[in-house]
Amino acid sequence: MHPKDLRIENYTYHLPDDRIAKYPLPERDASRLLICNDGIITEDVYKNIAEHIPPGSLMLFNQTRVVNARLLFKKPSGSTIEVFCLSPHKQYADIQTAMLRKQSVLWECLVGGAGKWKPGMVLQMKNEQAAFTLSAKIVAHSPSSFILQLEWDNAELTFAEVLHFAGKVPLPPYLHRNAEVADEQTYQTTYARHDGSVAAPTAGLHFTNNIFQSLAKKNIATSFVTLHVGAGTFRPVKSETMSGHDMHAEWIDVNRDTISTLLNNAEHKTVAVGTTSLRTIESLYWIGLKIIKGIPVDWPGIAVSQWDPYELNDYIPRHDALNALLKYMDTCNLSQIITRTQILIAPGYSFRIIDGLVTNFHQPQSTLLLLVAALIGDNWRKVYDYAIQHNFRMLSYGDGSLLWRKMP
Repeated sequence: MHPKDLRIENYTYHLPDDRIAKYPLPERDASRLLICNDGIITEDVYKNIAEHIPPGSLMLFNQTRVVNARLLFKKPSGSTIEVFCLSPHKQYADIQTAMLRKQSVLWECLVGGAGKWKPGMVLQMKNEQAAFTLSAKIVAHSPSSFILQLEWDNAELTFAEVLHFAGKVPLPPYLHRNAEVADEQTYQTTYARHDGSVAAPTAGLHFTNNIFQSLAKKNIATSFVTLHVGAGTFRPVKSETMSGHDMHAEWIDVNRDTISTLLNNAEHKTVAVGTTSLRTIESLYWIGLKIIKGIPVDWPGIAVSQWDPYELNDYIPRHDALNALLKYMDTCNLSQIITRTQILIAPGYSFRIIDGLVTNFHQPQSTLLLLVAALIGDNWRKVYDYAIQHNFRMLSYGDGSLLWRKMP
């Protein structure tokens, strides 16, 4: 079956509200870990995860950093306009370029209370700590979002710094609470490096320095990629079948060394920490296949569209695809692949690189749950039934799992 024909109603489960973890545990690596290997389920805790991964494996982590993407502006009347910064305007080459802008930037945003924002009105917010005033005005809009001109009067500050001082942590909407001071640390991985996400790569929240040390002792290699998580990760599938769902596109950034490491790891297991890392790594294969087939790759547009894996279903070995990508980078004198991916991984997808996935538990009828079902087949129901029946903490601040790919 083509994923376009999948009915989202077949990918649901009952999630009681009191099972959603509203706060993280005091110790990151104390969270419970469900392990599923060929339908056999066992349990442990994250601090022991190295015991469940074969020596010589490669684990890939998403080092994106969550930005304080929620801006609360006050109108002169006292009412609040909430601005949620989604992604930079398409005129910028990549998200890092936009984040380093000074004095002004164009940004795609969601606006809460947009009906109160009259045409031509400029909203302002003063920040005493960093001594600047941030102004916002609408320059364009579509049915789903607005393009805002954001300006600030401190010429020394980048937009990333402005968000740090003026914004609030963009907690997932299903937590139904305001961000607190502690969230600035707990809703960020310990290895976060590159500003750009509006949601955390939550599988990585459990990892501590002690875990990285235990991985190294077992000769388990680690490497890093970047996918800047967009708000679309929380967008529910509203169509009856996946053919009516427009998958969100997100920025990815992978350096040459990581691609070489993937190429040299073919004889060992490759484990993605988080669905974002998985989508990034699998996207590399399809970019390489496009290069081999002579199909133009849109840089820095969307290099992999949501249906590419199902319509470019030619098989080539992973080493051929990765080699083609490396040769392309050499020819173009590129040290990094920076582009966007819209890849949709759902049942019917054939994994090309990834063998295992570390991931939290996801919302019913979500594209993330579809990805899990693609990886482990119908065992996804067994995993989620077990998690609910055994009181696992669910979603972003909850417990997680180590899932091994179901072999054909």
